[in-house]
Amino acid sequence: MPDLHIGDIGEDIINFLTDNLGPFFDGIKEALNFLLRMVYNVLGGLPPIAMIIVLAVIALLVSRQVVLTLVLSVGLLLIESMDLWYETMQTTTSVLVAALVALVIGIPLGIWSAFSPPLRAALRPILDLMQTLPVFVYLLPTILFFGVGDAPGLVATIVFALPPAVRLTQLGIIQVDEETVEAATAFGAGRWEILREVQLPLAKDSIMTGVNQVIMLALSMVVVAGLVGGTGLGGVVVNAVQGLQIGASIEGGLAVVVIAIYLDRVSAALGGQGRSLPSWWPRLGRRDGAEADSEPEAERELAAA
Repeated sequence: MPDLHIGDIGEDIINFLTDNLGPFFDGIKEALNFLLRMVYNVLGGLPPIAMIIVLAVIALLVSRQVVLTLVLSVGLLLIESMDLWYETMQTTTSVLVAALVALVIGIPLGIWSAFSPPLRAALRPILDLMQTLPVFVYLLPTILFFGVGDAPGLVATIVFALPPAVRLTQLGIIQVDEETVEAATAFGAGRWEILREVQLPLAKDSIMTGVNQVIMLALSMVVVAGLVGGTGLGGVVVNAVQGLQIGASIEGGLAVVVIAIYLDRVSAALGGQGRSLPSWWPRLGRRDGAEADSEPEAERELAAA
């Protein structure tokens, strides 16, 4: 079997891109760094205790579970007690930015591929490659394209986390009952109205599952980002491992676990998973009362008819 020199061909392609598309990669790097700075200014702008209160309120409003909120708050206080708060906010910033970019790209691609079998067929092997190719294989080209720092780790994270957004959005829309779509068409709804009012709402659970998976996959890349000079908990863990600092590695890993649990529970609750309406939760009494009053009136009208 002749040697096709696949590695040499790939290296030539990467060198060509590096030599001829330098300004393009620099623009992407600047845009990503701008997003990182903007999000970090929000997360790191408040003192740790104040930010913990804000995050606890967000968890309570989203999940509506007091016990879960207390557990998450204790975990965040534990991070502050280990003096890793700002590193945790740097990691959270990277995860949120990577997830946001992956979702902005992935959800429209998923919608488009749901209506285009040729695109769906073309995307399938690409998504398989993105999910199965070892991260370190495309981590080196990102370093050559973007240099050392947050940008290469962020790009690698986006590539790694993108497939679930495409696949689950596509799956959710495809699984919408055809009779429901036909009924909407029969009532005169256009293609965009059906997508906006019927298919996307019915595919919400699948799409939100994709959002949750994108966030979790992005968080799993924390240590990899630290290997290429990324800030945050990844850098803490990498430095601890390189210096054989067992205590520091345990603390860094524990902080990653806490923020992973927080992001997982909050993002899952946003999709309606595990969220309930407790008895103490405020209700719109006036609206409920109006609906309750309208039901007997409707029944009386039907009886009179």
